[in-house]
Amino acid sequence: MKLKKLYSSREVAQLTGLTARQLQWWAKRNLFPPAVESHKTEAGGYTERRYSPIELLELMVLADLRRKGFTVARIRRLLQILKHRFKTRLYEAIEGGGPVTLYIDGSNIYARTEDGELFSILDNEAQPLMMMGEDIKLRQLIARERPARRREKGTGRSDKRGASQP
Repeated sequence: MKLKKLYSSREVAQLTGLTARQLQWWAKRNLFPPAVESHKTEAGGYTERRYSPIELLELMVLADLRRKGFTVARIRRLLQILKHRFKTRLYEAIEGGGPVTLYIDGSNIYARTEDGELFSILDNEAQPLMMMGEDIKLRQLIARERPARRREKGTGRSDKRGASQP
């Protein structure tokens, strides 16, 4: 993916799998405001919201968490804990780029500090965990572009809702 200075909400929706309506809702509720808000033009229309490359990467992670079943409330809590408890933002916590690195086991998100302490940040971000055994399957939280949808044969549609499924 070639990086640009700013991405329109349409481009972000295409790359993340989030809808333009979700992005608008997240912006209005201050969950994830864009770098450049939509504003009225002289002609009476409105401009599109614009997102920075860092915001795009963060939104890729958040979209992936939504697909995994994380609620908006848990996502808001994650962003707040990163900001207030660990003094970092999501971009710095993914892929090992900041003072904490985020890991996921499917239902929980963990933060590992530079000192090696591990926290279950959605449960109790102040209490370090002591993990024992090898059954624990943590994987690093990373930004991934949403996979392209496959077209169904003969329908011309890019998703499966148009077929025999509700």
